[in-house]
Amino acid sequence: MDKRLTPSTGKVAAAFLRGQVTADRFVEPTPYRVAMVVTDLLSGPQGSRERQLLRGEVVNVVHTENGMAFGYTEKDGYVGWVDIGDLLSHPKQTPTHSIAAARSYAKTTPGLKTIGHVTPLSFGTRLVVLSEEDNWARIAWDGGQITRDLYVPSQHLAPIDHTESDAATVAERLIGSPYLWGGNSSFGIDCSGLVQAALLACNTPCPGDSDLQEAAFPEATGPYQRGDLLFWKGHVAMVTDANTMIHANAHHMAVAYEPIDAAIARIQAQGDGSVTSHKRPILGAST
Repeated sequence: MDKRLTPSTGKVAAAFLRGQVTADRFVEPTPYRVAMVVTDLLSGPQGSRERQLLRGEVVNVVHTENGMAFGYTEKDGYVGWVDIGDLLSHPKQTPTHSIAAARSYAKTTPGLKTIGHVTPLSFGTRLVVLSEEDNWARIAWDGGQITRDLYVPSQHLAPIDHTESDAATVAERLIGSPYLWGGNSSFGIDCSGLVQAALLACNTPCPGDSDLQEAAFPEATGPYQRGDLLFWKGHVAMVTDANTMIHANAHHMAVAYEPIDAAIARIQAQGDGSVTSHKRPILGAST
Protein backbone atom coordinates (compact mmCIF):
# COMPACT_ATOMS: atom_id res chain seq x y z
CA MET A 1 0.00 0.00 0.00
CA ASP A 2 1.24 3.50 -0.83
CA LYS A 3 2.26 5.07 2.48
CA ARG A 4 1.24 8.49 1.13
CA LEU A 5 -2.37 7.27 1.07
CA THR A 6 -2.33 4.89 4.05
CA PRO A 7 -3.05 6.60 7.38
CA SER A 8 -1.08 4.29 9.63
CA THR A 9 2.03 4.91 11.72
CA GLY A 10 2.50 1.19 12.25
CA LYS A 11 1.31 1.66 15.82
CA VAL A 12 -1.87 3.66 15.20
CA ALA A 13 -4.07 3.42 12.11
CA ALA A 14 -7.40 4.75 10.88
CA ALA A 15 -10.27 2.42 11.71
CA PHE A 16 -11.17 1.81 8.06
CA LEU A 17 -7.78 0.10 7.60
CA ARG A 18 -8.66 -2.69 10.01
CA GLY A 19 -7.87 -5.98 8.28
CA GLN A 20 -5.64 -4.24 5.72
CA VAL A 21 -2.66 -3.18 7.86
CA THR A 22 -1.07 -4.25 11.13
CA ALA A 23 -1.29 -1.76 14.00
CA ASP A 24 -1.55 -1.75 17.79
CA ARG A 25 -4.63 0.48 17.73
CA PHE A 26 -7.31 1.39 15.21
CA VAL A 27 -9.09 4.69 15.84
CA GLU A 28 -11.86 6.71 14.27
CA PRO A 29 -10.32 9.86 12.75
CA THR A 30 -11.26 13.26 14.16
CA PRO A 31 -11.78 16.08 11.64
CA TYR A 32 -9.77 19.27 12.19
CA ARG A 33 -9.64 22.40 10.03
CA VAL A 34 -6.47 24.27 9.13
CA ALA A 35 -6.33 27.58 11.00
CA MET A 36 -3.18 29.02 9.40
CA VAL A 37 -2.97 30.77 6.03
CA VAL A 38 -0.85 27.83 4.85
CA THR A 39 0.81 24.96 6.70
CA ASP A 40 3.13 22.12 5.73
CA LEU A 41 2.11 18.47 5.61
CA LEU A 42 5.25 16.63 6.69
CA SER A 43 6.62 13.13 6.09
CA GLY A 44 7.23 12.70 9.84
CA PRO A 45 7.02 14.67 13.11
CA GLN A 46 10.31 16.37 12.17
CA GLY A 47 10.22 15.36 8.51
CA SER A 48 10.35 17.09 5.16
CA ARG A 49 7.50 18.93 3.48
CA GLU A 50 5.43 16.59 1.34
CA ARG A 51 2.49 18.87 0.50
CA GLN A 52 0.78 21.93 1.94
CA LEU A 53 -2.68 22.75 3.25
CA LEU A 54 -4.61 26.01 3.14
CA ARG A 55 -6.81 27.63 5.75
CA GLY A 56 -10.21 25.94 5.95
CA GLU A 57 -9.08 22.56 4.61
CA VAL A 58 -9.96 19.45 6.62
CA VAL A 59 -7.40 17.05 8.08
CA ASN A 60 -8.74 13.81 9.56
CA VAL A 61 -6.48 13.28 12.57
CA VAL A 62 -5.67 9.73 13.64
CA HIS A 63 -2.95 10.33 16.24
CA THR A 64 -1.21 13.15 18.12
CA GLU A 65 2.14 13.23 19.87
CA ASN A 66 4.60 15.94 20.98
CA GLY A 67 2.55 18.75 19.48
CA MET A 68 2.14 17.08 16.08
CA ALA A 69 -0.96 15.55 14.47
CA PHE A 70 -0.90 12.56 12.11
CA GLY A 71 -3.74 12.10 9.67
CA TYR A 72 -4.96 12.43 6.11
CA THR A 73 -6.47 15.23 4.07
CA GLU A 74 -10.12 15.31 3.10
CA LYS A 75 -9.46 16.62 -0.41
CA ASP A 76 -7.21 13.79 -1.64
CA GLY A 77 -6.44 11.38 1.20
CA TYR A 78 -2.77 12.41 1.39
CA VAL A 79 -1.15 11.31 4.66
CA GLY A 80 1.25 13.27 6.82
CA TRP A 81 2.04 15.19 9.99
CA VAL A 82 0.90 18.74 10.82
CA ASP A 83 1.74 21.04 13.72
CA ILE A 84 -1.30 20.63 16.01
CA GLY A 85 -1.16 24.37 16.73
CA ASP A 86 -2.03 25.01 13.09
CA LEU A 87 -5.33 23.13 13.38
CA LEU A 88 -8.75 23.74 14.95
CA SER A 89 -10.46 20.70 16.45
CA HIS A 90 -13.87 22.33 16.83
CA PRO A 91 -14.27 25.12 14.26
CA LYS A 92 -17.32 27.20 15.04
CA GLN A 93 -18.55 27.46 11.43
CA THR A 94 -18.24 25.68 8.09
CA PRO A 95 -16.64 27.58 5.17
CA THR A 96 -19.11 29.17 2.77
CA HIS A 97 -16.76 30.71 0.19
CA SER A 98 -13.26 30.32 -1.21
CA ILE A 99 -10.72 32.72 -2.68
CA ALA A 100 -11.12 32.57 -6.48
CA ALA A 101 -8.46 35.18 -7.32
CA ALA A 102 -4.82 34.15 -7.48
CA ARG A 103 -4.12 36.10 -4.29
CA SER A 104 -6.18 38.24 -1.97
CA TYR A 105 -6.10 39.45 1.64
CA ALA A 106 -8.17 39.76 4.78
CA LYS A 107 -8.13 43.12 6.53
CA THR A 108 -9.16 44.19 10.02
CA THR A 109 -11.25 47.03 8.55
CA PRO A 110 -13.52 47.24 5.47
CA GLY A 111 -13.02 49.83 2.74
CA LEU A 112 -10.31 50.59 0.20
CA LYS A 113 -8.56 53.37 2.08
CA THR A 114 -9.01 52.41 5.70
CA ILE A 115 -5.97 51.46 7.75
CA GLY A 116 -5.87 47.89 9.03
CA HIS A 117 -3.71 44.84 9.58
CA VAL A 118 -3.51 42.76 6.38
CA THR A 119 -3.34 38.94 6.15
CA PRO A 120 -2.45 37.56 2.69
CA LEU A 121 -4.67 34.77 1.33
CA SER A 122 -4.03 32.28 -1.47
CA PHE A 123 -6.30 30.99 -4.21
CA GLY A 124 -8.36 28.16 -2.76
CA THR A 125 -8.45 29.42 0.83
CA ARG A 126 -11.78 28.52 2.45
CA LEU A 127 -13.57 31.18 4.49
CA VAL A 128 -16.77 31.76 6.45
CA VAL A 129 -18.63 34.77 5.05
CA LEU A 130 -21.04 36.35 7.54
CA SER A 131 -22.31 39.27 5.45
CA GLU A 132 -21.45 41.47 2.47
CA GLU A 133 -21.71 45.23 2.10
CA ASP A 134 -20.22 47.78 -0.32
CA ASN A 135 -18.11 45.09 -2.07
CA TRP A 136 -16.55 43.84 1.17
CA ALA A 137 -17.27 40.47 2.75
CA ARG A 138 -17.17 40.19 6.52
CA ILE A 139 -15.61 36.87 7.46
CA ALA A 140 -15.27 34.97 10.74
CA TRP A 141 -11.61 34.41 11.55
CA ASP A 142 -11.64 31.58 14.05
CA GLY A 143 -8.35 31.31 15.90
CA GLY A 144 -9.44 28.79 18.50
CA GLN A 145 -9.77 30.85 21.68
CA ILE A 146 -10.65 34.05 19.83
CA THR A 147 -12.97 34.59 16.88
CA ARG A 148 -12.82 37.99 15.25
CA ASP A 149 -14.21 39.47 12.06
CA LEU A 150 -12.02 40.38 9.11
CA TYR A 151 -12.88 41.78 5.68
CA VAL A 152 -12.11 40.46 2.20
CA PRO A 153 -12.85 42.07 -1.21
CA SER A 154 -16.08 40.42 -2.38
CA GLN A 155 -14.83 40.30 -5.99
CA HIS A 156 -12.13 37.84 -4.93
CA LEU A 157 -14.61 35.28 -3.54
CA ALA A 158 -16.72 32.49 -4.99
CA PRO A 159 -19.32 30.31 -3.24
CA ILE A 160 -17.78 27.13 -1.86
CA ASP A 161 -19.78 25.02 -4.34
CA HIS A 162 -18.78 27.09 -7.38
CA THR A 163 -17.35 24.95 -10.20
CA GLU A 164 -14.89 26.34 -12.73
CA SER A 165 -15.41 25.21 -16.33
CA ASP A 166 -11.84 25.18 -17.67
CA ALA A 167 -8.86 23.83 -15.75
CA ALA A 168 -6.29 25.58 -17.93
CA THR A 169 -7.94 28.93 -17.21
CA VAL A 170 -7.54 28.26 -13.48
CA ALA A 171 -3.87 27.33 -13.95
CA GLU A 172 -3.32 30.50 -16.00
CA ARG A 173 -4.69 32.55 -13.11
CA LEU A 174 -1.59 31.49 -11.15
CA ILE A 175 0.97 32.61 -13.77
CA GLY A 176 3.98 34.12 -12.02
CA SER A 177 3.39 32.35 -8.71
CA PRO A 178 6.79 31.30 -7.34
CA TYR A 179 7.92 27.69 -7.59
CA LEU A 180 8.12 25.80 -4.28
CA TRP A 181 8.74 22.07 -4.08
CA GLY A 182 5.74 20.52 -2.34
CA GLY A 183 3.89 23.85 -2.48
CA ASN A 184 0.11 24.17 -2.78
CA SER A 185 -0.52 27.90 -2.59
CA SER A 186 -0.12 30.88 -4.88
CA PHE A 187 2.67 32.02 -2.54
CA GLY A 188 4.63 28.92 -3.60
CA ILE A 189 3.49 25.97 -5.71
CA ASP A 190 4.96 23.01 -7.57
CA CYS A 191 3.96 21.20 -10.75
CA SER A 192 1.51 18.75 -9.23
CA GLY A 193 0.13 21.38 -6.85
CA LEU A 194 -0.78 23.57 -9.84
CA VAL A 195 -2.50 20.72 -11.67
CA GLN A 196 -4.38 19.65 -8.56
CA ALA A 197 -5.58 23.19 -7.79
CA ALA A 198 -6.82 23.63 -11.36
CA LEU A 199 -8.67 20.31 -11.48
CA LEU A 200 -10.18 20.50 -7.99
CA ALA A 201 -11.58 23.93 -8.92
CA CYS A 202 -13.39 22.14 -11.77
CA ASN A 203 -14.82 19.56 -9.34
CA THR A 204 -12.48 16.92 -10.72
CA PRO A 205 -10.84 14.68 -8.09
CA CYS A 206 -7.07 14.82 -8.39
CA PRO A 207 -4.25 13.25 -6.34
CA GLY A 208 -1.46 15.36 -4.87
CA ASP A 209 1.71 14.02 -6.55
CA SER A 210 2.54 13.80 -10.25
CA ASP A 211 3.02 10.00 -10.31
CA LEU A 212 -0.38 9.53 -8.67
CA GLN A 213 -1.90 11.96 -11.17
CA GLU A 214 -0.34 10.09 -14.07
CA ALA A 215 -1.91 6.86 -12.84
CA ALA A 216 -5.31 8.47 -12.22
CA PHE A 217 -6.24 9.88 -15.62
CA PRO A 218 -7.00 8.23 -18.98
CA GLU A 219 -4.64 8.25 -21.94
CA ALA A 220 -5.25 10.96 -24.54
CA THR A 221 -5.61 10.26 -28.23
CA GLY A 222 -4.89 12.56 -31.13
CA PRO A 223 -3.32 16.03 -30.98
CA TYR A 224 -2.80 18.05 -27.83
CA GLN A 225 -5.95 19.67 -26.47
CA ARG A 226 -6.40 22.43 -23.92
CA GLY A 227 -6.38 20.89 -20.45
CA ASP A 228 -4.39 17.79 -21.43
CA LEU A 229 -1.58 16.71 -19.11
CA LEU A 230 1.97 15.85 -20.14
CA PHE A 231 4.05 13.79 -17.74
CA TRP A 232 7.74 13.24 -17.25
CA LYS A 233 9.31 11.26 -14.42
CA GLY A 234 8.60 13.53 -11.45
CA HIS A 235 6.98 16.33 -13.45
CA VAL A 236 3.65 17.34 -14.99
CA ALA A 237 2.48 20.21 -17.21
CA MET A 238 -0.92 21.27 -18.57
CA VAL A 239 -1.55 22.02 -22.24
CA THR A 240 -3.02 25.47 -22.98
CA ASP A 241 -3.04 25.18 -26.78
CA ALA A 242 -1.62 22.89 -29.48
CA ASN A 243 1.85 24.40 -29.09
CA THR A 244 2.01 25.68 -25.50
CA MET A 245 1.90 24.34 -21.98
CA ILE A 246 1.81 25.87 -18.51
CA HIS A 247 3.70 24.43 -15.54
CA ALA A 248 5.23 25.30 -12.19
CA ASN A 249 8.91 24.56 -12.67
CA ALA A 250 12.36 25.18 -11.24
CA HIS A 251 13.74 26.36 -14.62
CA HIS A 252 11.61 29.52 -14.43
CA MET A 253 11.20 29.28 -10.61
CA ALA A 254 7.58 30.17 -11.28
CA VAL A 255 4.36 29.12 -12.95
CA ALA A 256 5.11 29.90 -16.59
CA TYR A 257 4.12 29.21 -20.17
CA GLU A 258 6.58 27.29 -22.33
CA PRO A 259 6.42 26.05 -25.93
CA ILE A 260 5.76 22.31 -25.75
CA ASP A 261 8.45 21.24 -28.22
CA ALA A 262 11.05 23.51 -26.60
CA ALA A 263 10.17 22.21 -23.13
CA ILE A 264 10.43 18.58 -24.25
CA ALA A 265 13.86 19.26 -25.75
CA ARG A 266 15.06 21.25 -22.71
CA ILE A 267 13.93 18.65 -20.18
CA GLN A 268 15.51 15.86 -22.22
CA ALA A 269 18.77 17.82 -22.54
CA GLN A 270 19.02 18.41 -18.80
CA GLY A 271 18.85 14.65 -18.22
CA ASP A 272 15.28 14.26 -16.99
CA GLY A 273 14.09 12.05 -19.82
CA SER A 274 11.30 12.21 -22.34
CA VAL A 275 7.53 12.51 -21.93
CA THR A 276 6.21 9.36 -20.24
CA SER A 277 2.51 9.88 -20.99
CA HIS A 278 -0.12 12.20 -22.43
CA LYS A 279 -3.33 12.16 -20.36
CA ARG A 280 -6.75 13.80 -20.72
CA PRO A 281 -8.74 14.38 -17.51
CA ILE A 282 -12.50 14.38 -17.89
CA LEU A 283 -13.76 17.37 -15.95
CA GLY A 284 -16.16 16.45 -13.18
CA ALA A 285 -15.34 12.74 -13.48
CA SER A 286 -14.15 10.70 -10.51
CA THR A 287 -10.65 9.27 -10.60
